[in-house]
Amino acid sequence: MKVPLSWLREYVRVDATAREIADRLSVSTCEVERVVERGVPRDASNLAGFRVGKVLEAAKHPNADRLQLTKVDVGEAEPYQIVCGAWNFGAGATVAVALPGATVAGGLTLERRKLRGELSEGMILAEDEVGLGTDHAGIMLLDDALEAGTPLVDVLPLVDDVLEVETTPNRPDLLSIYGLAREVAALFDAELADWPGTEPASGGAEALDIAIDDYEGCPRYVARLFRDVRVCQSPPWLKARLTAAGMRPISNVVDVTNYVMLALGNPLHAFDYDTLAGPKIIVRRAHDGEQMRTLDGQVRDLDSRDLLIADAERAVAIAGIMGGEETEVTETTTNVLLEAANFEPVSLLHSSERLALRTEGSNRWEKGVDPYLAPIAARLATQLIVELSGATWTGDADVHAELPERPRVELRPERVDALLGLDVPRETQDGILDRLGFERSNGTVTVPTWRARDVTREIDLVEEIARFELNEVPFTLPVRRELFGRLTHEQRVRREIEDVLVGCGLTEAYTPSLVAQDPDANALRLPLPLSSDQSLLRTTLLPSLLTAAERNREVGNSGVALFEIARVYLPSGEELPNERWRVAGVVEGGYADVKGVADALFEALKIDARYERGTQPLLHPGKAARVGNGWVGEVHPGVASGWGAFELELAWLAEAMPRRVLYEDVITFPSVLQDLAFVVDEDVAAADLADAMRAAAGPELREVSVFDEYRGAQVGEGKRSLAFRVAFGSPERTLTDEEAAAVRGRIVSALAEQFGAAIRSG
Repeated sequence: MKVPLSWLREYVRVDATAREIADRLSVSTCEVERVVERGVPRDASNLAGFRVGKVLEAAKHPNADRLQLTKVDVGEAEPYQIVCGAWNFGAGATVAVALPGATVAGGLTLERRKLRGELSEGMILAEDEVGLGTDHAGIMLLDDALEAGTPLVDVLPLVDDVLEVETTPNRPDLLSIYGLAREVAALFDAELADWPGTEPASGGAEALDIAIDDYEGCPRYVARLFRDVRVCQSPPWLKARLTAAGMRPISNVVDVTNYVMLALGNPLHAFDYDTLAGPKIIVRRAHDGEQMRTLDGQVRDLDSRDLLIADAERAVAIAGIMGGEETEVTETTTNVLLEAANFEPVSLLHSSERLALRTEGSNRWEKGVDPYLAPIAARLATQLIVELSGATWTGDADVHAELPERPRVELRPERVDALLGLDVPRETQDGILDRLGFERSNGTVTVPTWRARDVTREIDLVEEIARFELNEVPFTLPVRRELFGRLTHEQRVRREIEDVLVGCGLTEAYTPSLVAQDPDANALRLPLPLSSDQSLLRTTLLPSLLTAAERNREVGNSGVALFEIARVYLPSGEELPNERWRVAGVVEGGYADVKGVADALFEALKIDARYERGTQPLLHPGKAARVGNGWVGEVHPGVASGWGAFELELAWLAEAMPRRVLYEDVITFPSVLQDLAFVVDEDVAAADLADAMRAAAGPELREVSVFDEYRGAQVGEGKRSLAFRVAFGSPERTLTDEEAAAVRGRIVSALAEQFGAAIRSG
């Protein structure tokens, strides 16, 4: 949420700077992500160059058909001659002027100079030239009641600081300028202005027929009718505030509804009254199969879970989310029905998620808006609509069920001290609660309506006091009662894995646990995902890592190699998933590259890994291997091209890694190296042959590894040749050729007997 500081100061009188306000809010209330400076350079000498001007003369430039030559009174003895390219004004207009020497938004410093042969002394300003909006089609027209020469900074927010605030879901009262002003007033013990808005005189007593069929979904509906509305552009001050707060100005009536929502936190909606069928408004649930076209031009399929605003014939709005296209306020609208309602948050949230339709209004409703706020919002909107459109307020209605009572909570001052570990004087506790709008009577605290949803227990009141006393909490180190400690086996394994993979050139990454797609069709889906690309709990780390790796390669990084140690969430058939820790890695290259990383990891962990042919949906079918509780392989080219990957269960690695390593003396006698090739059936695994070789040879077989595989006519159909490099040796002596031949013979006999393997000579 963007909060213009000039708007905030309208509701709270405080001398603190923007940074001081941001710091206090960040500590006690909500996160202020940054403070942004808007507008023109704010030094006094520059601001003096911006004034209100009265156009005395305006005529076509003698040397340019698209330019006007004007004379403008800026409060000095002689008028200024200014060349202007806009044509939306003439003599008598009140405009904003920047004089020579002034620097406008964007950094341009003005100077006297000739344009098409005529001297121009300054600039008549458009919105974008002072940072108040994006419009450059025409210049700003000001209130004619302003006097020439009035400093423009007294009329428009030429300079402003905007706080970018991130609130927590339990504080919908902070989603408004006034709500934040209330917090600032409490933090600085400053004066808070009364609720904004004054009720204008009513010009009639037209009856409005409002029927609420579902009071649970709509506890309150306030409606007001306006006649003789003139829909036009909003004045510059209103457009400037909306723009600074991150919203796009549309028209005076629509802008008023957005302004009041930002100011007070209660979303509003305006209907073109003449497009409604009949005088009755009905708040009801949708009929199954019902449709309506919303303001964004989309036809929405509705069902009985959706709360609607309807007239006598059809739905005209999805309650609290978006209005209908047919009843939109346009330039031709002359009569307006204003809605200031209150909607139940949960069902509205479900509708918003199901329809994939989120708006500024729905964001507030789904967190819970104070039902007592609706008439206050209607009052402010009524004042502004009457003032800005010349309308007459002719009718109103306020239909509601029994509104919720304010919670009453018992508070023990001594309990506050005990939980905080501080002695907070009783008068300090009372002062904090008073400034926040709580009422006290004999130990009972009555909660204000805008906090009724999140302050319901004594501990909630303790928290309110605590967040104002955080600066009084002394800095202390935690008490250390033990002077020794050690890592668990699992912690040592994890740290060892991190060190090894970093040593292999991989960089640790942190990727989201929520994904859009998952290779496991049974992956758990969130009932209310934040977005469509975060709807599933991942069952494997590889897709997230691949996304990160591909993004790195797209921006020109080479040699990308990433790893992650994180949880996956496997379906368990119960409410909670089976959470498993895994380590996964992605490297540029193929099977050999990633197997080298995996081999280095196994060697460092002292794990005798056994690779077996396997399949995995994300890997190349001919270049994938199972190893323990995991896999290593080349990523399928249909998924991503040019990557090798592995993923291993952390629990298996911890179990397979020996808890202590026994030293074995180095054999100083040379080994006898030989290459052995065996022809076996296609389905015989190399790992099985290696195991059999070790069993048959005994301790004299020091090393064995596969280095080649061959298929072809020389070995026959359904056969393959596997070549092994072996090392024979003894810790006591150098083996003779005869002794090495005997070991070799035992290997050949054992493989022939167990697998039908034939030694291949050439």
